[in-house]
Amino acid sequence: MSSNSILTQEQQEALQEIANIGMGQAGASIAQLLDHFVILSIPKIVTMQPDNVAAALLRTVGPGNISAVRQAFHSILRGEAVVIFGEQRCSDLADLMGYEHDIDHTSEQELLLDVSNIIIGACLRGIAEQMKAEIGFSAPSLIADQVPIEKLLPADSMDWKNALLVEVNFSLEQRSFACHLVILMIEGDLKTLTDSLDRFLAAY
Repeated sequence: MSSNSILTQEQQEALQEIANIGMGQAGASIAQLLDHFVILSIPKIVTMQPDNVAAALLRTVGPGNISAVRQAFHSILRGEAVVIFGEQRCSDLADLMGYEHDIDHTSEQELLLDVSNIIIGACLRGIAEQMKAEIGFSAPSLIADQVPIEKLLPADSMDWKNALLVEVNFSLEQRSFACHLVILMIEGDLKTLTDSLDRFLAAY
């Protein structure tokens, strides 16, 4: 954990526990929907400054061109979730989502939005459920289409000093499909989250 972390050690541990359970539930619900076994990594929770985001994404995703979908969320959890797809994108997932023929570029973009909506919704609802909270979402939007990973979230586009970054890797067993979920919550929006974590800790 960074020396200038915006969570206490106890809050960080509580959020890690909540995220672990929530992601497990999300994996089960996505697997049921797709009728395919889902592999989700243990969530990684770090405090991040704008200048460090590009390097962190490069470590998580690897080099090469990516596509990405962004979706804002609001509740006691407030921020943005970004699903990042590598150059393989998700053509291997098309049949699982009910696409019966080879898909063109427009259909592939729609598929990215559909898949992202499912992943973000399941993962964040899993976390919110552990905190006994409802959560709302904006419509997902495509923010990158085959661009270098370094250009996805440039530091000069961020007007915050510190943020909480939650990273999860997502893949399907026996399929080539994989993507990366990044949940970004900036310091100024964390008061309700930290209050909820304190209540969670007090209850145990």
